[in-house]
This record gives sequence, structure tokens and C-alpha cells, in this order.
Amino acid sequence: MRFEPAPPEAPAESPQASPATTTASVASAASRPQAPGGAAPGTREEVDYDHRFAWDRPHRRSRAASALYLVGIVALAAGLVAQGVWHYRDAIAAHWPSTRPMLASLCAAAGCTIRPLREIAWLSIDASDLQADAAHRGLLTLTATVRNRANYAVAYPHLELTLTDAQDNVVVRRALAPAEYAGGTVDVGAGIGRNGEVAVKLFVDASATTQAGYRVYLFYP
Repeated sequence: MRFEPAPPEAPAESPQASPATTTASVASAASRPQAPGGAAPGTREEVDYDHRFAWDRPHRRSRAASALYLVGIVALAAGLVAQGVWHYRDAIAAHWPSTRPMLASLCAAAGCTIRPLREIAWLSIDASDLQADAAHRGLLTLTATVRNRANYAVAYPHLELTLTDAQDNVVVRRALAPAEYAGGTVDVGAGIGRNGEVAVKLFVDASATTQAGYRVYLFYP
């Protein structure tokens, strides 16, 4: 028995769109709005475009806020520096003398003054002596030297003189301001100069007391 091969099937014909359908599709596509760059709405190009501009607006606001924060931080830092200079102006002028003219100018405008430092630790009393005045009964003469061992001016201290009896009990005590022991020709407001000294000579009326010793003490009130 002989089998004959079957004849090949004819390819199926693809449906052809009618002219009316094609014209309607083109018109519909033309009527839809196009995204920038020619992309149709809903495509990735349109989403990226909208997303980029939506992100840029808060980003600009964020940069403006950061600039304001920076200005605020700089202003706060400048205020703290100015407050520190105001509070420590005496120490700054003492340790850095080159800044004194500038600080003096600022204080002239602000109504403040540059004063010498009050540092009692740098002051000492050298070679003090208390002697009775042979020419005046009951009159004592105190001589001493107040020395500044700092490398900058230090404010004049007060001087306290204490007379004691034989048992080291206090007989009389007197505190003297700088103008009382430094002499009228000394500029007390300028302080004792760097590595400088002040000679002290006081006359003490002790006619109403009996004393055997004395103590001299420096202090700031």
C-alpha cells in the first residue's frame, strides 16, 4: 500500500484592518496629549519628568533652610565670642598686650574700662620692718616692699597691718587702701607693672596700745 504525502496547508490569512478602523486609531492617538520628549502619557519618561520637578521644589526649600541655619549658627558663634571678649577683656589685654588698643577703643564705645588683673598669688611682701620713731613717742614707722612677680600688670591690693602683743593676740588691726600706702604720685589704676615693685612707708600712731609684734597681709576686698 502506498501512502501519499498530504498537501501542505495554505497559510492562514491575517485579518486586514479596514480603512475606517485604521483612520479611527490614528485620530485617537493624535487626540491624546503627549508628554515632553514625545512620550505618551503614563510612560516612564513622563513619570521621570514629573518626579524630577516634584523633588526639586522641596530641595530648593531645604537649601534655603540650610542657609538660614548656617547664618543663625554664625551669628550665635559671633555673639558667644563677643561675650567672651567682654567678660575676659582684662585677661586678654594683660596676656596679649597687642590687643589692648583695640579693646580700649571698644570699651570707649561701650562704656567699659580695661583694668589690671586682681591676682594676689603673684604678689608678695619683701623686707618689711616696723620701728618706733625715736623723735615721736608712740609713733611707729612701717617700711615694706610689695613685689609683682607676674609678666603683666597686677592691680594694687589692700594692705592689712595687724599689731600683736607678746602672746601674739591681736591688739589693733587696720586695712589700708592702695591710695593710702602707695603715695599720691602713683597711678593706682594702672596697677603694679610687670616684675615691678612698690615701696611702702607708713606712720602708725600706736600711743594708745602696747604691742610686741606685727603682721602684714595683702588682700583684695
